[in-house]
Amino acid sequence: MTNKRSLWSMMKKHKILYLLMLPGILYYIIFKYIPMYGIIIAFQDYSVGRGILESKFVGLKHFIEFFYVTPDSWKLIRNTVMLNVYDLLFHFPAPIILAILFHEIRSKFFKRFVQSISYMPHFLSTVVIAGILVTFLSPTTGVVNHFLVRVFGMEPIMFLGIPEWFRSVYVGSEIWQKVGWGTILYLAAIAGIDPTLYEAAKMDGANRFQQVRHITLIGMLPVMIILFVLTLGNFMETGFHKILLLYNSMNYETSDVINTFVYRRGILDADFSFATAVGLFQSVIGFVLIVAANRIVRKYSATSLW
Repeated sequence: MTNKRSLWSMMKKHKILYLLMLPGILYYIIFKYIPMYGIIIAFQDYSVGRGILESKFVGLKHFIEFFYVTPDSWKLIRNTVMLNVYDLLFHFPAPIILAILFHEIRSKFFKRFVQSISYMPHFLSTVVIAGILVTFLSPTTGVVNHFLVRVFGMEPIMFLGIPEWFRSVYVGSEIWQKVGWGTILYLAAIAGIDPTLYEAAKMDGANRFQQVRHITLIGMLPVMIILFVLTLGNFMETGFHKILLLYNSMNYETSDVINTFVYRRGILDADFSFATAVGLFQSVIGFVLIVAANRIVRKYSATSLW
């Protein structure tokens, strides 16, 4: 009873903050938790006419079909994992590095100007981004190939027609589109660092690099840990819309991922049960990764999601 009273009194005291949280809470309840009821069809031969309650229960049939019957299942898993590994290795550190560089800029006008420029790609739709990539990387009229031919004397490269280039194009475009926006949280973390720490470091003879290493990075570490754990939760998810707009029959070998496969089987072929089973497999992997990562960081640091 005491705990309930203290909780109620705290909610009453901070009612404005809880009201601000309400739209986000409702969003997750309506669009994330309530639809989880539909997971049932992953274990059924779902029929639209019969509905969820009347459809035939088939157990793990669709999971077995994906892993042992579908000819490209392991290629899909490999492509999904490789794209996310590349994204984690190159995209995740990029906002950290850029935030540190922004922090080290002394001219406020130049800093704000560069920050504004870096934010702009975030507000472009995925369709526009894909259109820019297709135009710029065209082997005949693209700016990139024009530069390579004129400056380096190279032969034009079909960036979107060679499977080996797709991952680089995808990850590079993700960095360009999201790196500026990703710096916001890190800049907020840097702003929370006590300035006297830098003054004390200067008095002790620390140079700029040493200040960044021993003060700035340490101050950013809690935010870095939280974002890393959250990123692992989406490890099996990829930028479906961008891949759908960029992939073609020539780069299928590396561009076809689980999400695009689920789209073809679930939406185009109307095989809802099979698509739900594959999507559930992705979600389970993400859940296991986020729980394991949180347990590890909680063991070795004071920062964790829960």
